[in-house]
Amino acid sequence: MASPAVQVPPPSVRPDYRRGIVFGVVSYGLWGLFPLYWPLLRPAGDVEMLAHRMLWSLVFVAVVLTVSGRRGRAGWRAVRAVVRDRRRLGLLAAAAVLITLNWGGYIYGVNNGHVVETALGYFIGPLVSVLVGVLLLGERLRGAQWVAVGLGAAAVVVLTAGYGRPPWIALTLAFSFGSYGLCKKLAATGAVESLAVETGITAAPALIYLIILESTGAGTFTGHGAGHVLLLIATGAVTAIPLLAFGAAATRIPLSLLGLLQYIAPVMQFLLGVLVLGEHMPPERWIGFTMVWLGLAILTWSGLRRSRKVQTGQPSHPRRAHGQVPPPQPLAGPTPRPP
Repeated sequence: MASPAVQVPPPSVRPDYRRGIVFGVVSYGLWGLFPLYWPLLRPAGDVEMLAHRMLWSLVFVAVVLTVSGRRGRAGWRAVRAVVRDRRRLGLLAAAAVLITLNWGGYIYGVNNGHVVETALGYFIGPLVSVLVGVLLLGERLRGAQWVAVGLGAAAVVVLTAGYGRPPWIALTLAFSFGSYGLCKKLAATGAVESLAVETGITAAPALIYLIILESTGAGTFTGHGAGHVLLLIATGAVTAIPLLAFGAAATRIPLSLLGLLQYIAPVMQFLLGVLVLGEHMPPERWIGFTMVWLGLAILTWSGLRRSRKVQTGQPSHPRRAHGQVPPPQPLAGPTPRPP
């Protein structure tokens, strides 16, 4: 007698799947709250905040790897393997420079009344990632993707007119993060291990800078109370905890769903900038943001449509039906660590 078929629950009701969604929402939700955190570190200057973030991120990740037992030992082995691999070490060194630029630009924007512009940077990030794939990897886009990129470019023009200058903060965040994602893609290293290497590269100059600040009396680590010290030290945890939550989500839910969750962070930042911090939004900025959102909607629709075709076995490109190798697909965009 044939054994009864095993009933496999759909992914959406599996505990691991639900936990993945929770981890994803926590990750991007914490990133979305970042505009409220960095002003708490005043009277520290923007560069001092950045240096503390680099230094304490390394300390936090080192502690996590050390206390994680077998997984931590595997992580340290991965770190040593990267250090011995010149190619990957070079890629992560470039990634360290790019994420330093990204973090510094974000801290500057948040602390100087440009929270909405930082949100714009992460809204146009996926469009820039597609463009990076075309320019640097020779990838070919479908028609809908070209429309999305074109809308993004037109939005920058409109926003330049609205700001009276190019939106430099947003462009810096978008292009540094897009290039960072490319370096990470080529290095193919785990998120925690790569963060350990990147912060290990930047921690030494950060520590030297902080020592000089304190020795000249320009630093704020001492003399402003224990609360200020704890907030500066907490920059390591504030940086790493959303990344760890993201890693937990990425192993439990499809990347297509994770790609949709990534918009939680810039939406929250935008709402904080407009509704809580009272940043001005003249009509031309609304027009520019609307164009960006429309481009993202088209890009997301195109990606989901292709994902469904792949899952159902349909050809995602006309030439696949004739047995030909499809063209390279564009980057899905760097997902970890927005701000």
